[in-house]
Amino acid sequence: MRNLRFVFTLILALMLYAAPARAQQLVVQNEAGKTSVLTRADIEALPHLKVTARLSNAPATFDAVALSVILEKAGIGFGDTLKGKRLASCLLVEAADGYRAVIALPEIDPAFTDKQIVLAYLKDGKPLDEKEGPYRIVIPGEKRMARWVRQVTTLKMVDVQ
Repeated sequence: MRNLRFVFTLILALMLYAAPARAQQLVVQNEAGKTSVLTRADIEALPHLKVTARLSNAPATFDAVALSVILEKAGIGFGDTLKGKRLASCLLVEAADGYRAVIALPEIDPAFTDKQIVLAYLKDGKPLDEKEGPYRIVIPGEKRMARWVRQVTTLKMVDVQ
């Protein structure tokens, strides 16, 4: 009975240890359905930038990675490859709470626009809290924040039919 209790305790400890790591993962699915999983370390190792945007009545500074860079890391091409049928593709951003929003690929591609769409992981130098993080889409200059998805878990390429 003691051994069984020890094994149970060990399994529970491993599950609790693994839960935060799993929560820090970002799943990216390309047009072919291939899935890539990026860890927090993978994301923080990418070229990052700081963006300042207005939240309610106060500005906030986010440490983030350009969404195009995240998608390219997962094998989704931009630039000269974004033409023809691919222009009818968009990114479905999914959150832990079931919230979803769509962003057209040309809105993300630096070859099409100067608009910045980023995946933020810090706000004012601190990790995003449970209500916002671990990742959040930030689109500075957008009048409504409806596509500023909080608790981002999955980025999925979809074709518009």
